[in-house]
Amino acid sequence: MNLTPEQKAIGKENFQAAIGSELTRREFLQGSLAAGMVSGGAGLGAYYFGYDKRLNNPVRVGVIGTGDEGGVLMGAHNPEFVNIVAIADIRPYSIHRAFHGDQSSENAYRARPGLMQKYGWTTEDEARRHVKVYDKDYRDLLKDPDIEAVIIALPLHLHAPVAIEALEHGKHVLTEKLMAHSVHQCKDMARVARRTGLHLATGHQRHYSILYDNAVQTIRWGLIGRIHHIRAQWHRGNLPGHDSWQQPLPDEKMKNTLERYRRELETATGARRDAVAKRVRILEAQYADAAIDAAAHGYQSYTLPTDPISGTAHQVTPLEELIRWRLFLRTGGGLMAELGSHQLDAASIFISAMREDGKKVHPLSVSAVGGRHLFPVDREVEDHVYCAFEFPAPDYDRDPEKKVVVTYSSINGNGFGGYGEVVMGTKGTLILERERDVMIFPSGSASTKVKVSKKEDELVLDTSASGDPAAAAVGSAATAGPVSRGYTEEIEHWAWCIRNPDPANRPKCHPEVALADAIIALTSNIAIREKRRVDFKPEWFNIDSDETPEGVPPSQPA
Repeated sequence: MNLTPEQKAIGKENFQAAIGSELTRREFLQGSLAAGMVSGGAGLGAYYFGYDKRLNNPVRVGVIGTGDEGGVLMGAHNPEFVNIVAIADIRPYSIHRAFHGDQSSENAYRARPGLMQKYGWTTEDEARRHVKVYDKDYRDLLKDPDIEAVIIALPLHLHAPVAIEALEHGKHVLTEKLMAHSVHQCKDMARVARRTGLHLATGHQRHYSILYDNAVQTIRWGLIGRIHHIRAQWHRGNLPGHDSWQQPLPDEKMKNTLERYRRELETATGARRDAVAKRVRILEAQYADAAIDAAAHGYQSYTLPTDPISGTAHQVTPLEELIRWRLFLRTGGGLMAELGSHQLDAASIFISAMREDGKKVHPLSVSAVGGRHLFPVDREVEDHVYCAFEFPAPDYDRDPEKKVVVTYSSINGNGFGGYGEVVMGTKGTLILERERDVMIFPSGSASTKVKVSKKEDELVLDTSASGDPAAAAVGSAATAGPVSRGYTEEIEHWAWCIRNPDPANRPKCHPEVALADAIIALTSNIAIREKRRVDFKPEWFNIDSDETPEGVPPSQPA
């Protein structure tokens, strides 16, 4: 978000002082972390959100879709809550990564360490004695009576059909975001979940981020005053030829690269041999995807419009649609579904924090533009999007001019600015950066330290204070090491709700919440592609209403 290191240091100190002045459940952090209470794959949610520290009988789970996002969720799960007993994926490379982890880089391996590392198995053969593999049809996994629940991390267009099938088979469901490819599909999922009485959660993990919850508390205490504007962005270092969504295909180029490394392996020695051998293993796993009959699994072939610069037309094959599904409209939802949905979810959480009833606030309108400004015609989705939303402020019902404007941009390019949210209030500004840091600045200043004190049960910002603020348990503990992004906690709580059936026990991102997040993202796409302002209708957010922004009614009865 382009603050200097000195400004960031001041902002973090301010936030630590603010949050430390009102220690409630946050007191656990310094003591429990210092005592080593949180270790291994455990999350902080049990201590922070108040569910059990472990389950005596972990939920037996199957993972359907073990690619990028599935790998992250498997890497984040806590075996004391969830026991992964089966996986399903038609890609050999995804199955390989499910067991061995993503070894394409150190960062990738940290995020996707694989089941062998997670459970301490030394070989894939040993792992397969504990985890069933369904590589032909995920429906075989759904028929397995030993599986109680499923995590779905498939391409977006498959979320709804697979989730509904899973619910009909009596399985609880946690599906990756976005809830579904269209709003009518979201409502179908919600209606089936209600009819079957099973838990349906969606992976908007900011609902389980302790960092974000602490930010919400500062808003509720009035530390930044009344929110009047939020600016959010996700700027990625993605350029033509270096696009994380355009993953390599198992084609002749990959085959030639694999053969070159195999030849080098014959003569390489020492550390170079180890590096080459690792590269050969990764390429062999990737190239195994060439054997997939993607068309047999519903993936399609089509020709994109002619590129006016090159004069050529890109032919999408079923295998490319499978591997690069985020690039195409039939299978993905573009930047708003993949990135914007998270940050607009966060914006609505912050605005909702100003309400006494805590009700999730829905937007009033969206105006948006976007397009394929940088990349050639090798995709259908936008590489730049810019959106402006109107949300109702708490006193909007009395004065329709009382609104909170939220601006959002997601840009592929040189990555300048990174990602995060800036929450502007009448007393100060709250900045959340890369889901790792929270900073607070008084009255728009990015260079003033503040002192937070309690006066007659009211928290007060003293912007004239100087010197170091008091140490804060939450701030210091949360910034002393890696900050959980909420994946572990969302899976833990989902499993805890399954084991503790009660109408009051629901995942935080239950269907009503996930539906609202999907509506924001999908309606923004309509505004972008139809080049117009869209006013949100209350009926869209009502699961019992057949009204949807795309004009297609749900197929399941209300």
